[in-house]
Amino acid sequence: MRAVVQRVNSAHVDVDGERIGEIGRGLLVYLGVGRNDDGDTSAWMANKVAGLRIFPDAQDRMSLDVRDVGGQVLVISQFTLYADVRRGRRPSFERAGEPESAQAIYEQFCENLRAAGPEVATGRFRAHMRVQGQVDGPVTILVDSNKTF
Repeated sequence: MRAVVQRVNSAHVDVDGERIGEIGRGLLVYLGVGRNDDGDTSAWMANKVAGLRIFPDAQDRMSLDVRDVGGQVLVISQFTLYADVRRGRRPSFERAGEPESAQAIYEQFCENLRAAGPEVATGRFRAHMRVQGQVDGPVTILVDSNKTF
């Protein structure tokens, strides 16, 4: 599972001209589900995202998480995070999860995140979305459940 997490002052998502999700201060999360992801991966990622200490404290050090600041989270499904462009110019998405299973894991991630505390808004899985966020910092973090450094 891969997530691009941005600290935002606000964010929203529209589908077919209708606003379907909107948050104030918090996190904009683009979430990609891989072929080998499962419920355990979803729980790990939700816990990691909820606990990211990327908000400033009184000394302006990044030491607070989204729950500490009363923030919200907007989660957008993003299979293109699994694009492989090593060969040619057209991305391959072979490592992305199959849509049906990926949707279930995406929804499980959102539920796990809600259970961790923050209010969660979402986009619409497999829809063409227009996402807009006012990135704060900018702070953008890549979280990959398969990466070992």
